[in-house]
Amino acid sequence: MKKNSPPLKPSALVNFRKTDSQLSNIIGNFWKLVWGNDNPIIDQKTKYLLSLSNAVGGGRYRQATRELVKAYAAGTTVGEFDELFSLFVWNQGAGHFASEIGPSQLFAAYQLIKSQEEQGNSRENVMGNLLRNFGEDNPDVGTREQTA
Repeated sequence: MKKNSPPLKPSALVNFRKTDSQLSNIIGNFWKLVWGNDNPIIDQKTKYLLSLSNAVGGGRYRQATRELVKAYAAGTTVGEFDELFSLFVWNQGAGHFASEIGPSQLFAAYQLIKSQEEQGNSRENVMGNLLRNFGEDNPDVGTREQTA
């Protein structure tokens, strides 16, 4: 994986192409504007954390999990995730956190990072485990078309 290359690609963009090629071009160019800027003002890690937070606020845990994986790959620490998850409790409420966030793939991915780092695993090993458990092959995280 290249240093600045995210571990999960925007595979959902393929679904736009399957709908309408013009729409796909518009969305693809918009994605490049937001995520492909060679000289961004907001650093990539912060963009991932903002995107993760917005996805949680919108109840999109699939997207939030993908952003968490990318944020970790970009260098986010367990301490930063701890504070972010505390903010989720504060902003969303304890009941919402307990019933929606706690049992989610997002929380499982966060706990995998936390527990594996506590066990002394390297970031590289944790990333490998994240991608195995919370990558494209996980139907609760992947964005490719699901076949019956």
